[in-house]
Amino acid sequence: MAKSVYRIIDANFNRAREAIRVIEEFCRFALNSAPLTQRAKQLRHELSACLQNLDADRLIASRDSVGDVGIGQTVDSQLTRTELKDCFTAGCKRLTEALRVLSEMTQTINPSVAETFEKLRFSAYTLEKDIVIFSEPAEKFKPVKLYVIISSNLPADVLSLTHRCIAGGADCIQLRSKSIDDAQLFALAAEFVKICNDADVLSIINDRVDIAVAADADGVHLGQNDLPVEYTRKLQLTPLILGKSTHSVEQLRAACDELPTYVSLGPVFSTPTKPQAKPVGLDYVTQAVAILKDTGIAHVAIGGITLDNINKVLSAGAKAIAVCSAVTESADPTAACQALKQKVLAASED
Repeated sequence: MAKSVYRIIDANFNRAREAIRVIEEFCRFALNSAPLTQRAKQLRHELSACLQNLDADRLIASRDSVGDVGIGQTVDSQLTRTELKDCFTAGCKRLTEALRVLSEMTQTINPSVAETFEKLRFSAYTLEKDIVIFSEPAEKFKPVKLYVIISSNLPADVLSLTHRCIAGGADCIQLRSKSIDDAQLFALAAEFVKICNDADVLSIINDRVDIAVAADADGVHLGQNDLPVEYTRKLQLTPLILGKSTHSVEQLRAACDELPTYVSLGPVFSTPTKPQAKPVGLDYVTQAVAILKDTGIAHVAIGGITLDNINKVLSAGAKAIAVCSAVTESADPTAACQALKQKVLAASED
């Protein structure tokens, strides 16, 4: 029986190590997220370190790959991999299952190691959750090129502009209504979200995570003085797209530690929407894009962007732009969206 225990430990150690490698590669190559990749790598190293407290030679000697009756056995309900996400999901399930077996089996020969395996199992559960709540919104936000902010307290204007921006090719629309009561805001948000959903356009609510959750919006945008990303996530019912405003390199680095879905970079130029805000300039856009390169966090440049200056913003490195007055105060919001979208798409093809 002792040999069987070592055989089971050996098989599940290898299974767990292979599984965490799949997770690590998903974070590295699919999410392009250095922080999540590092967490997966750390878990893999902690797993391997456990082997130092077991008899490695005995584990190898117990291995019988040729005589393993489980080789080649399959079941009809076994997970089919049709996309990369399936591989990640399967890897997570294999990892936690293997860690549970390792915890149970090593309890018979080394309770201290068994305790470590149990801690790693719960670390694996947490890592899986953190990857999912980051990756799913990130995937939804990835195609965004033109992001429009509708800043109005008049429901009729908001809904009319929403329809016009959708017709013009907006990929994501934010509702920013700060001076209406909660009941009216919720009713407006619910109708706004429905219009966006029907058109397959992302819906974002400014500041109010409670309204975003209640109205089933795709996400919420947070300012520097709003609820931190960490606590916003505790209120979500499903993974939300989480945006964070940044106005400096220091704020950007702090935001990166929170792992939002995207950050806004600005105001790039003076903007009538927030006349008191000091422009950060094009240099900040260039710096920010470089900092964000290996984080998996998306960005939108924002603030005073118009058809006349958008090429400067795109040349500075921006891959997506957010606009407000350039569209909402235009005589033809649909045409304004179309023209801006065309500029962004042209730059992405260069």
